Amino acid sequence: MIFRSLTRFAPLGLLLLRLMIGIIFVDSGWEDLRNPEQRSQSIGQSRNFTIFLGTAEILGGAAVVLGIWPQLAALGLILVMMGSIYEKIFVWHTGFWGEKTYGWHYDLMLVVMNLVVVFTNGGPWVVTK
Repeated sequence: MIFRSLTRFAPLGLLLLRLMIGIIFVDSGWEDLRNPEQRSQSIGQSRNFTIFLGTAEILGGAAVVLGIWPQLAALGLILVMMGSIYEKIFVWHTGFWGEKTYGWHYDLMLVVMNLVVVFTNGGPWVVTK
């Protein structure tokens, strides 16, 4: 390992990762709940499902940031992203990088970010272990 002394910052790195996950999912969930009619039309889902999705994103993102059962919250967010990837590949026929819109590379990156939280429990700075 080249920068062995930097490993002492691993807990900070995991906290920053959790903060980034939370910012992304809370913001996305807020957009779903702010105008569920318009958002449901843009993603091709029902209004009620869009409200459920927005609530799940906000609660999951907040739980990951705060470290409240971070592994369970991250698993829930992985399920949300797997649904998004499924829609983009099989319903919208969007490529990995996308053509007219964003591809599913971004969604896959969020899956991997949440897997890090699942594997590490989000680091030592969590409320529930």
